[in-house]
Amino acid sequence: MKRILAAAQVGVILLFVAITAFAQETARTTQGTDRLQGSAGWDPSSRAEGTGGTQPIAGLPSLDNNQRQRWVVPREDRVLKKGLLAPSADDRAAFEAFLQEKNTGLMRLLPREVYDSQTYHTEKKLNIRGGGAYYSFGNLTHRFGYGSDIELDHNKLSVGFSGADYGLLTNIGDTSLELITLDDPWVQPLLIYKPAKSEAEVRLNSYEGVTLDGVLYHKRLPVQENSTYLLRSIVYDESDLLVAFRVVRKDTDGSVIIVWKRLKKYSVPQLTR
Repeated sequence: MKRILAAAQVGVILLFVAITAFAQETARTTQGTDRLQGSAGWDPSSRAEGTGGTQPIAGLPSLDNNQRQRWVVPREDRVLKKGLLAPSADDRAAFEAFLQEKNTGLMRLLPREVYDSQTYHTEKKLNIRGGGAYYSFGNLTHRFGYGSDIELDHNKLSVGFSGADYGLLTNIGDTSLELITLDDPWVQPLLIYKPAKSEAEVRLNSYEGVTLDGVLYHKRLPVQENSTYLLRSIVYDESDLLVAFRVVRKDTDGSVIIVWKRLKKYSVPQLTR
């Protein structure tokens, strides 16, 4: 009788071990699938705020970091039509003709101090890293960490947020966005600018700004309605973009509506570390 009971106990233990192993393997497989698809419950960003470069992403195939970034980028439409991040129907109608052109878009930036609950501990209204205060003109996403080029925080527009990433920003006033081209005198200094190659040069540019042809280009500028800005955004190992954008209006919650066009896309910048 004792032998029968002992055998039964061993059988139960083996069955439990088998079920546990199967459940763990299923969980690993499901998790890997969700990561490849960029599921809503997992943030696959390989850029952590305050750190430079890219970090390996566990669970992804054996790809280099740039391939991993492209694999999981949560791209949006150039013009969102629904949700908290969408410009109004009137905004979309006002720029309908302009938006027929390539490399253009219309988007809303939310004020970080109001919507970024993780940083400012406010009420969570949007399930997105950065609270909709960031935007990537290259990857077409508000989610922070995917080549973010611009930020709205306390009524100021900023560029350069992760590690050594930085940028040059200037306000050229009430200038028609449609008329700005690569031949524009305002654009020329930014067009031919060569990104910093060393961390020391990056730090100097980030804190003191960059002076080109007698004009000081900033990291941060106040929001000014009906004004056009020029931006050169340098995100190492990700993108280097020249963009013109216009602040169309400021909404009641502090968000701003921005219409933009990408003037030039450069080769991916590299930093000597």
